[in-house]
Amino acid sequence: MKTKKLVISSMLIAVASVLSIFQPFQLPFGGGITIASMMPIILLAFCYGTRWGFFSAFIFSLIQLLLGLKTVTAFFLPGDSQMILSHALLVCMLDYIVAYTVLGLGGVFKNKIKNDGVAICLGSVLALFARYLVHVLSGAIFFGAWAEWFFTQEGFYAIGAKIMETFSGFSLSLLYSFFYNGTYMIPEIIITAIITPLVYKALTAARLLDHGHTLSE
Repeated sequence: MKTKKLVISSMLIAVASVLSIFQPFQLPFGGGITIASMMPIILLAFCYGTRWGFFSAFIFSLIQLLLGLKTVTAFFLPGDSQMILSHALLVCMLDYIVAYTVLGLGGVFKNKIKNDGVAICLGSVLALFARYLVHVLSGAIFFGAWAEWFFTQEGFYAIGAKIMETFSGFSLSLLYSFFYNGTYMIPEIIITAIITPLVYKALTAARLLDHGHTLSE
């Protein structure tokens, strides 16, 4: 059972990693919409429990760190993106390790809500919203300097000036981070919340998932 669990977990983490590479929409300073790349991690958390979900999500976070090596190294090497070492390490910790590890929350509603489809849908929303909040915190702390530039760009002409009149300092940075990270995380939350229950239902119907929510042969 343990061997099968490890094999299936490895397969789903690999699928999640491959899906994360394909981003139909990417933002210039990091972040993008994937094809439900976090769905396999949510399935693991739901089927094997939150503890295993956090472990699997942590492994996934390390892979994401490696896949984002080009962006990560820019924080440490001389250039416009270089940061103080402690800041660079904290950005890596928040935007990669913590942000992806919280996906283990995807299984918290298992056995608490009778309808599995609803339970895994709500778990998807909670897990991805938690990731969103981590990115918001990181963005507000370390990238808030971009806030004024961001709100003067096309698309914010109507409200940009009002926003900068109303907010300043950390509150402006926080609002900027909510907007910036929301442009890709909100669609990602919606996509994952829709697709994950459908995939779970299909796998259950194909008897790839048993009634105990444990992935089976």
